[in-house]
Amino acid sequence: MTETSPQTLASLVGGTPLVELTRLSPKPGVRFFAKLEGQNPSGSVKDRIVLAMLDAAERRGALRPGATLVEASTGNTAIALAALAPRRGHEVRVVLPRGVVPSVADILDLYGARIEWHEPEAGMRGPVRRAQEIAARPGHYALGQFTDAANAACHYATTGAEIAAAMERVDAFVAGIGTGGTIMGVTRRLRERWPEMQAVGVEPRLGDRLQGLRSLSEGYVPPLLDLGTLSRRFLVDSASAIAAARDAMRAEGIFAGVSSGAVLHAALRVAEGMEEGNVVMMFSDGAWKYLPARPWSGSDADAESLDEVHWW
Repeated sequence: MTETSPQTLASLVGGTPLVELTRLSPKPGVRFFAKLEGQNPSGSVKDRIVLAMLDAAERRGALRPGATLVEASTGNTAIALAALAPRRGHEVRVVLPRGVVPSVADILDLYGARIEWHEPEAGMRGPVRRAQEIAARPGHYALGQFTDAANAACHYATTGAEIAAAMERVDAFVAGIGTGGTIMGVTRRLRERWPEMQAVGVEPRLGDRLQGLRSLSEGYVPPLLDLGTLSRRFLVDSASAIAAARDAMRAEGIFAGVSSGAVLHAALRVAEGMEEGNVVMMFSDGAWKYLPARPWSGSDADAESLDEVHWW
């Protein structure tokens, strides 16, 4: 019998499966692959960037022992921070905009994070500003997912490298835009091998109450994002994203989150213009935390109201 040493929670971050979606591909010559980031310890791709940003901040001496970590988030980054940071002796304080998926606050409370609610003033602008105000206090540190270069760098070094090692060819890479870190880091790594690869960015269509930071159509470009790197961009409404996530569950057995559904919806559009090729998609989280909100029940009944929730 081979003995193995126990692993830490942080050591489980990354190395997620890349699976082929044989039942969802729309054409015989087009193959779909999904990177299942819901397999990370706290359930999303954000474990990667939180771990990388914590490591980088500690290396440069900016993050001191015992500091309280502060971040504005609509869900996954806050959850990843609450899961990983206390293992290093840090308390976590998060600023959430009203309108996030209800179970996000429940999960954060279970992890022991302190929550401050903020009105969705121009989307996330208000919560981000409030997090910066809190972080200016002695003994506090702002994580800064929208500006920290470690965000994109970790996707170049890990996510992109994992995909490149697993694939013989990638013709299109489809991912949510979010902070810009995932799509920038992965695209840079993959284009080193496949320079002509399409990089396709996906963003949510938000209702009037939530417009702002989360939508590039409103004029905000995350500092980590270089729009010139993208081949195409898609704006996907929540009803379409939720319906596509449901399709992934029923066709492939993958319990995919709402952003994953949006990426699948966009990938199907990309495939319309391809006769053959490989499409890799980022499935950034699983669907577990969305269950209490039952989005699948409302996706056909009241589509516009779904755009008033920060699903991703």
